[in-house]
Amino acid sequence: QVKLVESGGDLVQPGSSLTLSCTASGLVWSYYAAGWFRQAPGKEREAISCISDSDNSALYAEPVKGRFTMSIDNAADTAYLVMNNLQPEDTAVYYCAALKTAGLEYCTLDANEYDYWGQGIQVTVAS
Repeated sequence: QVKLVESGGDLVQPGSSLTLSCTASGLVWSYYAAGWFRQAPGKEREAISCISDSDNSALYAEPVKGRFTMSIDNAADTAYLVMNNLQPEDTAVYYCAALKTAGLEYCTLDANEYDYWGQGIQVTVAS
């Protein structure tokens, strides 16, 4: 049974940094792409980034380019999202997700393609 658990959410001030972790059980990241998504109150779910462990290159949505960095540590079964220069508009529940790739170099920002989801974790950016 696949399970994804997010951690690292917090209340921080604007300009701060946070690192979110997504620890997986029941899957090996080498055969999956990882994605991060978020949903703010009253808004639709928004894609943030994705990465394929096969080539370890990530895609980023425009609002987070240059501020967020995604990576996978296979040895730790964990995907990370390093978030720098956080702003109030980054406040949301953040979700990680896993997409079966069978080891192919592929990831997507389309949430509909993902097979497994974490329960989400709150990130709040406020003065």
